[in-house]
Parts: sequence; structure tokens; C-alpha cells
Amino acid sequence: MREKFMQIKRNSDLIVMIDTPISTRNKSNNSLGNLKEYRTSEGLLECVLDNAFVRISVYSASVIKTHISFDGYWDHNPYSVIQNPSSNELDLKDENGCITLSTANVILEINKAPFRLTFKTVEGKVINADDEAFGTASIGEQITAYKKLQADERFVGLGEKTGPLDRRGSGYQNWNTDHFGYGPESDPLYCSTPFYIGLHSGLSYGIYLDNSHKSHFNFGASNDRFSSFSVDSGDMCYYFIYNNDVAGILNSYAELTGYMPLPPIWSIGYQQCRYSYYPDKQVSRLAETFRDKDIPADVIVLDIHYMEKYKIFTWDGEKFPDPKALINHLKSLGFHVVVMCDPGIKIEDGYEAYQSGMENDVFVKYPDGSNYSGSVWPGLCHFPDFTNEKTRNWWGEQMKSYTDLGVDGFWNDMNEIATWGQMLPELIEFKFEGDKATSRKGRNIYGFQMSRATYEGTKHNLNGLRPFNLTRAGFSGIQRYAAVWTGDNVANDEHMLLGVRLVNSMGLAGIAFAGYDVGGFVGNANEALFARWVQIGAFSPFFRGHSMINSRDSEPWSYGEQVEEISKNYISLRYKLMPYLYSSFYEATHSGLPVARSLAIDYSFDDKIYSEEYQNQYLFGQSILVAPVESNKHLTKVYLPEGDWYDLLTDARYKGNTEIVAECGIEHLPVFVKASAIIPITPQAKTNTQNLGDVLELHVYKGSENNSFVYYEDDGESFAHEAGSFYKRTITYQADEKQLIVSDVEGAYDSKIKHLHICFHGFEDVNDFKINNSIAIAEHHSYRFINPISNFDPIDSEVCDGLKIEQLATVKTKNLGSEIVISW
Repeated sequence: MREKFMQIKRNSDLIVMIDTPISTRNKSNNSLGNLKEYRTSEGLLECVLDNAFVRISVYSASVIKTHISFDGYWDHNPYSVIQNPSSNELDLKDENGCITLSTANVILEINKAPFRLTFKTVEGKVINADDEAFGTASIGEQITAYKKLQADERFVGLGEKTGPLDRRGSGYQNWNTDHFGYGPESDPLYCSTPFYIGLHSGLSYGIYLDNSHKSHFNFGASNDRFSSFSVDSGDMCYYFIYNNDVAGILNSYAELTGYMPLPPIWSIGYQQCRYSYYPDKQVSRLAETFRDKDIPADVIVLDIHYMEKYKIFTWDGEKFPDPKALINHLKSLGFHVVVMCDPGIKIEDGYEAYQSGMENDVFVKYPDGSNYSGSVWPGLCHFPDFTNEKTRNWWGEQMKSYTDLGVDGFWNDMNEIATWGQMLPELIEFKFEGDKATSRKGRNIYGFQMSRATYEGTKHNLNGLRPFNLTRAGFSGIQRYAAVWTGDNVANDEHMLLGVRLVNSMGLAGIAFAGYDVGGFVGNANEALFARWVQIGAFSPFFRGHSMINSRDSEPWSYGEQVEEISKNYISLRYKLMPYLYSSFYEATHSGLPVARSLAIDYSFDDKIYSEEYQNQYLFGQSILVAPVESNKHLTKVYLPEGDWYDLLTDARYKGNTEIVAECGIEHLPVFVKASAIIPITPQAKTNTQNLGDVLELHVYKGSENNSFVYYEDDGESFAHEAGSFYKRTITYQADEKQLIVSDVEGAYDSKIKHLHICFHGFEDVNDFKINNSIAIAEHHSYRFINPISNFDPIDSEVCDGLKIEQLATVKTKNLGSEIVISW
């Protein structure tokens, strides 16, 4: 939306609105100039400057929006921000050449001459400030906000960006790009989220740049004076977020751009994909092999060869003569089906989607009104304009060709828009909900709105069941509609670790459901690389194996018996951890916290976590620390942050703020658990997420700090939880009181859990336990999270005992109805 600004002039005591476009003003000066006039109304501060107009509004005590227009019209992104601004009267003071706007959490000082912004804490500490000389300025159409670099400032986030965790000294641009086999420093990639977090002096803040044109971020690259963010066109519109910690900033960002919906539980199980599995008999054999080998999996993914000549909404009649029968067979084996969805509609008479699209006039157009055509997999195609509500509804209708067959998972690909030649014309036009714009504004939005159309359409078609929706391209707010994966990665160690950083960085930009192609899409993994990648992928929010055409088979059993056992171990471990993982996804739906959490969230000012040695480490959920390591290493350094830690597999205990050397042979990955943690596990987990058993183990790790964990359960597939059909209990560890409290049940869902086992780690000196003041007999036993690997050496036949916990105390109860208090 572009709305004309009415210039403010003051005449005695009256404010007179003069209908004068800013374009009549002096264009030779590219600075904002000085503040001339201002007014307030309904929570909005409107300012007239020498060379621009500014609107400042408060969204919450932690969020302030600044919108600067040089041309006299207001350019908006209608898709990313869903929160409404506050209409409360602003708390303003005007004195000594400065306007002060205050909220409960932050103070904005507005210097009048020249116009400059400084954000401070309520105690007066500078959080973020304009460069005194440059402020915000334009060069031609491009507008840049220059921010003073603080001496010790770090920058994290910005979503799907390569490079190090700490982005200081680097620069990036946001321009969604199909980047096949991208390198470790490549930029840009597929998905743009122009939101970053700054850290300095014990303070943390976030800035979200709400403009979908190509944008540029400079975090002190090639200069030691400023950081900056620029837009190639449109307005300078950004949201400043301040909170006491990074978790609070992520929550405010999620309130601003939307929380993710709870995904179907099957979508967070293991997914198997290849470009491509065909014909139908091969797909059936694939699913049957998973079941024959007792390797858990929930999803078979069909890449583009299921289609007739790559045309979306079709099936190849020779390779897949009866898709409904195939899907029914897969469902009988406990599998869901995800299908590839590309946006290009082949220009072909008789092709139903093309004919319908033409009749309904849904395609992106040139300025002369003709439909844009570009070549991609099917040949010359038109492309739906997803910035048009009519098109989104049309797309949802087309998706019935899948949902009517029983398909409930959808993979949005090639939606940057990717075309052969990679030169999408900038003059093509998008509806933008009635406010027409070119691809300069629409390109970064396209994948976001395609994902929206897919999600909304299939949600409607599935009649109360949750769809799984995956995308390659997106923009801020994409978390409302889809998971994101990191595109066409490469089968090598460097890419494996890069994928970890990409997912962690997306988590710092609001995308909690993200992942990478395990094993690498481009090229061939060797045995050790695949085994290591599966181990790491088991601790990724999105867990999918995928490989490219004309590459080696890349299923868990394709790399020999040893790798098969390793893969089965870690895929099975993920399924045992499903209650912990699903509860972590539930937490993301109302906190904005990611599932894979960069250590910058909880340990923001610990310098060690930013070092090259340790920047790949992360928390999986709130308490499990994962230390990714290359496939060719047998020993690696691990940094354990503040607090005490346990080795997941052995219970070996370590002090925090410590660097240790950990064994990391190909059989296992270094993983640690935070002291005082509560980890719910289903030890009976078998073939898929609907076969987790009726026993819940609560693994409690002795520590000196109090802690709590919210256990969450529902049917895993419908939206009934939104109407109260869920099962939630808060589990509290009270270190001083020496007790564990499982709260009474919230919600109306009947839990599948019938037996509760409480497993105490580090409590070797405790023998007496009580459950609700009744004596409980503790069983003392060893415990394994993973099984030992068989010895495949034909000469040395000694059996390896593997890694296990030697001493674990477990108490059991079937009394799950009301509050449970376990004391010792």
C-alpha cells in the first residue's frame, strides 16, 4: 500500500494539512535534514523533516517502529507483520532540542537537528544509535540506515546466511536465489529474513527491516565505524526490539510476525527422499524395507518424477498408474506421503491446470497485460501470482488433486522464482492485494505467499487434519505457513557443519522448523560422512535424508551393515526423544524459541561460543547440548558453558565453563545434558510416531538449580488441540526441596501414557524415594540410550559392549490422574 503523506504546517495554534507531495522538495540533499514539525495521534508520532517524512509508532513496551519516506508516499509490506500497533497515548517529552518517547522497557531519544535516533534503556544506557553524521540517508532510490558500531558489539541471526555465528565484519544481501551446490561463503541463498540481533555491554536488541525489496546488511564490513542496513527501493521501515535477553527478543519478533502452528507429529519423524524414487514398485519396496529392518520412519517423499513430464497436479501414468492404491498401501505401513510442488504451470493446451489458470486469470504479468513466461522443468511456463487472493484460492482448489488421494504433505520448491537463466525480469508485475508492484518488491515475497496458498488450501481440503508444508524460499513470517530446508547442499563435512549453522541462524530469525538434506544432495557421501550426518540430523528440527539423481543410493542401509546399525541407533533415539521434541515444538508455538537453539540465546555474552571451534554447538530443546563434529575425527574439543553437564550416553559429569576433549568415533556423537534437566522419553518407540508405546520415562539429572519442563501431548494430527483437546503437565525439579512435582493435567485429551518411570541421573547416593508420601522402591540398573554396534571384524570377534550408564535409579507409578510428588 502506498498512501500519500499530508505535509504538516503550523499556523498559529492550528495544524494545517497541505496536500504537497515530497517530490517537490529539494532532491539534491540525500540526508533526512532537521525536524521541522511533528504531531501525535492515536499512538502515532508523525514528523516532517527537511527532506523526508517519518512515522514512529509503539507496538509494545519492547517494540518501536520507525518508518521513513523520502518520496511522500508510504510503501508497505502487507504480509510479514501481523501485530497491530498500540493506540495508547504516547509518553513524550520535548525539551532541549530533543523529543523523548518512553515505554516501560525502552527510551527513544529523537534529536531534532539533525534528525537522529538513539535507543536507550530506562537506566540511560545506549542500546543502539544512529551514526551522528549519516543517520538515515538516500543515494538515488537506495535508502540506508547507518548505526554506530559499539566497541564490543556482535551480530547474530539474519536467517539462512552462510559464514560464522558472529557476523561482525561481514556483509549480506537479501534476494531469494536458486543457488545449486552453494559454497560455504555463498550469499544470497533461497530464503530472506531481514532480522538480526545485536549484542554488546550485556545488552541485546533486535532489528527487523520490513521491506521486501533487495536489501543489504553491513555489520562493520570494510569499515570500523558503522553497521548499516539498506533497501534498494521503497521506504526505510524497521522495528526496533529491546528485551533483557535474546529469548525475549525472539518472543517479541514472533508476536510481530506470527508464531508457527503446531506441525503434525509425523512430520518431525524421519523422512526419506530421493530425486527420484520411481516407479511405484520401488516406492513400495522402500517403505517395506524400513519396516523389515525396524528402522523408524514416517514419511516417503516423492520428487518430480512422479509427475507427467514434470507438470504439477499430474501423475506419470506409466510410473504411477494407480497413485491412490500406492498411497493407501504406504498408509497401511504407517507412512505419510509428501509430494513436490513447483509453481510453474506448463503452457500446454489440454493441460487442466494451464487451462484453468488461463480462464481464471491467475498468472504473473508483464506491464502490457500479457502473461510472463519462463522456462523451468516442464518447459515454458506461466507462474501463479500468489499476491492475489483469487490466485491463492485457485491454488487451493488445484491441491485437491493431491488431498483427495490421501496426500497430506507438500514440498514447495523452485519458488524463488527459479527459472532457467536465473534472470527473472524485474518489470513483471504482481497484484500485491490490489497495490500493484514489480518483481523488485515481489521476488522475495513469492515463496512466502506460495507457501501460504499451499498451507491454507490444503488445511481447508484436509477437513481438520494438519498439513505438513515445506518450502525452499520464504521471507519474514514464513514460519506461519511452512518449515524451511536449506536447499541443494553438498555431500562433504564442510557443508554438514554449515547446515547446522544455517538451521541455528534460521532459529534466530523466527524459523523453528528447519533442516537440511542429510547425506548431502549434491555428490556422494562416504560411509563415515553419512553415519555422522544421520547422528547430527537426528537432533535437527526437520529430519530428512535426500540425494540427487545419478548419485549412489543413500538410504540408512545403503552404506553397509555398520552404518546401518549406527543410523538405526540414532533414528531410533530421535523417536525415543519424541515427547521431548514434540513438547519443544509446542513451546515454539507460543514462545518463538527455536527447537535447535544457537548457544547465543542462552549464553549470549560467553565469548567462547563464538569461536570457530565451538560456533556449531547448539541446544536441542532447552537441555540437550549437541556438539557436531566432522566425520573423520575420533577426538574433538567441546566447550561446555556455564553449569554442570552430563554425557548423554554415559552419565559422566563435567563442570561448566570448561573445554574438554570428547571421544567421537563413528559410532557416536558427543551429546550432553544440562544438570537439573528433565527429559521425557518413550522407551518403547518403534516404527513411527503413532507407535511410541504407553510408557513415559522422565529422565531427571541432578543439579543445584531449580528447573521445569512442560510436557505436551495431543492427537498429533488434527486441530482439536486448539479447542482444548490436549494433555499438558508442568514437571518441576526443586533442587533444594529434593522433590520432583508433576502438576495436575491441563486439557481434555486422554493421554496414551499409562505408565510413568522416573529415572534419576547422578543420584547414586539416594536410596529412599517417595511418591505422594508413599515409599517407592527404586530399581538400580544400567541403561542404554543407543545399542552397541556389532563387531564386523572377521579376525577380532570380541563383542563391543558400547556406551551405557552404569547406575540409574528408577521409580515407577501407574497413578497418573492428579498431581504427583516424588521426593527423596
